[in-house]
Amino acid sequence: MIKIAERFQVSHFLVFYLIHSLQFGVGVLGFQRIVAEKTGRDAWISVILAGILVHISVWMLYKILKDSGGNVITVHRNLFGKWIGGLMSLGLALYFCLLAITVLRTYIEIVQVWMFQDLNVWAFALVFLLLVYYIISGGFRVVTGISFFGVILPGYVLLTFLFPLEFSDLSNLAPPLNHSIKDFAQSTKSMSLTIVGFEAILVFYPFIKNPEKSKKWAHIGVGFSTVIYTLIMLVSLAYFSEEQLQKNVWATLTIWKIVEMPFVERFEYIGIANWCLIILPNICLTLWCASRCLKDTFKVNQKIVLPIVLLGAFLVVSFSQTREHINVLNDLVGRLGFYMMFAYIPFIYIFNMIMRKVKGRKR
Repeated sequence: MIKIAERFQVSHFLVFYLIHSLQFGVGVLGFQRIVAEKTGRDAWISVILAGILVHISVWMLYKILKDSGGNVITVHRNLFGKWIGGLMSLGLALYFCLLAITVLRTYIEIVQVWMFQDLNVWAFALVFLLLVYYIISGGFRVVTGISFFGVILPGYVLLTFLFPLEFSDLSNLAPPLNHSIKDFAQSTKSMSLTIVGFEAILVFYPFIKNPEKSKKWAHIGVGFSTVIYTLIMLVSLAYFSEEQLQKNVWATLTIWKIVEMPFVERFEYIGIANWCLIILPNICLTLWCASRCLKDTFKVNQKIVLPIVLLGAFLVVSFSQTREHINVLNDLVGRLGFYMMFAYIPFIYIFNMIMRKVKGRKR
C-alpha cells in the first residue's frame, strides 16, 4: 500500500496535461514519413487507429490500478512476488529512462542539423539535465506545473500548420482506404514511438487526488493528442506528394520553412527553440518515473536515486554520437513501446483479473 500525503498530490484534471505532454514530443517533427511509408495517403487513418488502441490501453491501466493500493510497483509485487516483481519494476525504470534519452538525443540531433552543426552534445545534455534535476527535485507537483506550461505556452505553434493550406492539394488524399489490412497494421505500429509515454500513469497514479475522476481527463488527453497528430498528418499529406514526403526526414520543419511573417524570416528556428519547452516536461516526467520506480523497488530516498538515473542518461546521450546510434535508440524504444502497449499491459490486465477471481473464490 502506497499512501501519498495530499500536499504532494495534484488535481485530477491536470492528468490531461501530463498525458498530452508525454505524447507530444520530438515525434511531431518527423513522424509523417515513417507512418506514411506503408499506407501513403491513408496514413491519417493509421494515426486514428493508433489513438484508439491507446484509449483501450489507458482503460486497462485504470482497471489494473484501481484496486492495487498503489502504483505499478505494488501491482508487480502482488502478482509476481518480491524478486520477479522487482525485476519487472527495474525493467520499467530502464524503459522510462530510455524514453527520456531518445527524446533528448533526437532533439539535439535536430538542433545540430538545422541550426548549430558544431553543437557539443555532452555540453547541451549536461545543461539540460541539470535543469531537469532542479525541476524533479522540487517534487511531482513542480513536474506537473512544467507539464502544464509545456502545453499552454507553445500552443501557438499549432497555428503555423494553417500556412501550408494555401499550397495544399486535397486530391493527394484520394482515394481513401486504398491499402491492405497488413499495411495499416504496420503503419499503426510505426506510430508506437510517437504515442508512447501514457504508461507513466502506472507510476504517478497515487499522486492524483481523485484517481477515478482523472480517468476522463486521461482519455481527453489521449484524444487531444490523436486529433492534433491526425490534423498534422492530413496537412502534410495534402502539402507533399507521396514521393516528396518520403524524402523529408523532418516534414514538420520543412513545412515551417514556408511560414512568412513580417518579423520572422526563418520560423523553423523559432519552432525548434520552442520545442525545447515541449520536450522538457516529457523528459522530466519519464526520468521522474524511472527514479520513482527505483525508489519504490529498493525503498531508498528518491533524491539519492535521481542523480544516478541522470548520470546514466547523460552518459548514454553523450556517447551516442552517430546517426546509427540514434537510429538504434529510436528503433529500440519504438519496439519496446509497441510491446508495452500490445503485450505488457494486456498481460498484466488479464493476469490481474484472473488472480482477483481466484482470490475471490478462495474467500
